[in-house]
Amino acid sequence: MDYFVHDTALVDAGCTIGEGTKIWHFSHIMPGAVLGKNCNIGQNVVISPEVVLGNNVKVQNNVSIYTGVICEDDVFLGPSCVFTNVVNPRSAVNRRGSYAKTTVKKGATIGANATIVCGHDIGEYAFIGAGAVVTKNVPAYALLVGNPARHIGWMSEFGHRLEFDADGSAVCPESNDKYRLENGNVHKLASSIL
Repeated sequence: MDYFVHDTALVDAGCTIGEGTKIWHFSHIMPGAVLGKNCNIGQNVVISPEVVLGNNVKVQNNVSIYTGVICEDDVFLGPSCVFTNVVNPRSAVNRRGSYAKTTVKKGATIGANATIVCGHDIGEYAFIGAGAVVTKNVPAYALLVGNPARHIGWMSEFGHRLEFDADGSAVCPESNDKYRLENGNVHKLASSIL
């Protein structure tokens, strides 16, 4: 085995788990789940069938990831955040097989206790604040907070708030990467090689 599973964790047969991944106390990985390389699955995490986690995904304690969710590489899921997979759940109505899909794109962060209502995708390097309730698609690099979540700004790939000048340019204070805001969308500019 080229990954670690704590003695109290339950990993069902039929999972795919990448090299270097660590699964900690009281977590449950269900059949058909796919976990990439170097993931860290915290305590008391549930990963349902057919969930896909890319490489280097960090899942903090008490997170529930239900069928229909895909997290790309380098996603961070904060403590106790939750994904739903049915828009209109009822105990007496079986809606298995009609799960809505949610994709969390590369490098995105979802804060502690946030809820992602199913069928809404989170863009690359987006940042969802603690306790936010996401009820719509989130653009790349967007910063959302509140219930319902509202867009209040933009974040760099290093997790710093971007301050755009009148020309629509911003620089990350940590990486010095340059970003451009055009037509309500942000993209990182390619580094110039001298």
